[in-house]
Order: sequence, then C-alpha cells, then structure tokens
Amino acid sequence: MDKKIGFIGCGNMGQAILEGMIASGQVVPGNIWVYTPSPDKVEALREKFAINAAESAQQVAQVADILFGAVKPNIMLKVMSEVNSSLNKDTVVISIAAGITLETLAKVLGHDRKIIRAMPNTPALVNAGMTSVTPNSLVTAEDISDAVNIFRSFGYAEVVNESLIHSVVGVSGSAPAYVFMFIEAMADAAVLGGMPRQQAYRFAAQTLMGSAKMVLETDVHPGELKDKVCSPGGTTIEAVRVLEEKGFRSAVIEAMVKCMAKSELLSKS
Repeated sequence: MDKKIGFIGCGNMGQAILEGMIASGQVVPGNIWVYTPSPDKVEALREKFAINAAESAQQVAQVADILFGAVKPNIMLKVMSEVNSSLNKDTVVISIAAGITLETLAKVLGHDRKIIRAMPNTPALVNAGMTSVTPNSLVTAEDISDAVNIFRSFGYAEVVNESLIHSVVGVSGSAPAYVFMFIEAMADAAVLGGMPRQQAYRFAAQTLMGSAKMVLETDVHPGELKDKVCSPGGTTIEAVRVLEEKGFRSAVIEAMVKCMAKSELLSKS
C-alpha cells in the first residue's frame, strides 16, 4: 500500500495495528508517522520500528492519507477537533475509540469527511484480533479495502453496518472476557482432577483455540462439530447434558443481551 499512515496516540491497540501493518509488509515504516504526548514513547517506537517520529498531532494530520485516532475515547473528540483544520480533504480518519458514533465524529470533523469507525478486540495484541469496520457514506470502496486489509494484518476484519455495532460489542469486543472465564473454569476442573495448573491452562486454551479454528476453516455448523465429538453413551454427551441442565447456552445468550443493552445505553450518555 503506497499511502502515508498517521497515528495520533499509540497505546497497546495502536501498536498492535502498527506492528501488524509492518510485519505483513503492507506499509513500509518510512510511510508511517506517529505522535503521542510522550516524546520518549515516540522515540522508542522510532527506534523499534524505524517509523517517523512526529513532533505534533497536527504534523501527523497534515501528512496522512489514512489517520488513526488511537487515543482514549474520553479525549478523542478534543484531539480530532484540534487537528481537523490540518487534515487533507481526502484523508480517511479511522477512529478506534469505543462508543463514539460516526455522527458524533462527523460533528467534530465535518460531514464532508471520510470517517471509519473500527472496533478491534484485545486478541489483536497477539495477532488474532477480530475487528469491525464501519465506514460513512463518503468512504470509497478502495478506502474500505485498505482499512480491512490493515486490520486483517493482525487477525480478521469485516465490514459491519453501524446498526449492528452493539452486537459487535457483545460477540467480539467484550467476548474475550467470557472466553477467559471459560478457560479458567475448564482449567479449574482439570486441577480438581489432579492436573498441574499451568498445564491445565495450556490444555484448556489450546483446545479452545483449536475448536475455534475448526469452525472457521471447515465451514461446518458448530452443532454438527459438537455432535461429531459426542459418542453414544460417552463422556462428552454426559458433559453436554450437564451444561444444558445448568442453562449454559441460555446464560451465555442472556449475558450477551445484557452486554449489548449496556453498550447501547452508554452510547446515548
């Protein structure tokens, strides 16, 4: 990609995006500019990745074809308002700030701006992220493709309508927490059975990762994959019976419904 990429803010998620782009070869370090309020951090990023260390947010805005707003949500709008006059008219602004809508961003940047709202999740930090990409009507097909490819450099990404953003929060944004709880519970049971704890974590986590990979790569319905593990009268169907008895699926659905409702409530505050 022969475009100049700018980062205003570069915390854990920003750095995951930065590393993904460079490692995948999509963007050469010399085409990346980064600014954070900490000169030491910018210098450390320059030394590590050979990117350009910017002296101000405005400098990044002036040079960038694609600008990542990677600061905390509580200061995103303030930062965007400060750099708006420095942006080129065709710059694509990508916000990764949770809870800030396209309309809210447009009120600050202008309704004539190309804006993308993206929501990566924390597995992006280990190159296994899931990201939603939500463009406004001014973003071109080429711009969308560039954005999706950037986010796919450290996991997977799909274009999602903004009306589904609360579902995204439930199924990927907040979901790593539920998955970690499941891994912890599986490991606890294995420890109860006598397995050393660190080994139990490895067995549980690897099993979860492998099972997810089967869903993604086989295109077989999860229920069918479950059935293939459940031998008649065997150990697996006994475990499945107990999970159903305890309301496992119902609990997960109800938790996600509450999560999505909370996301919607927070977006209106």
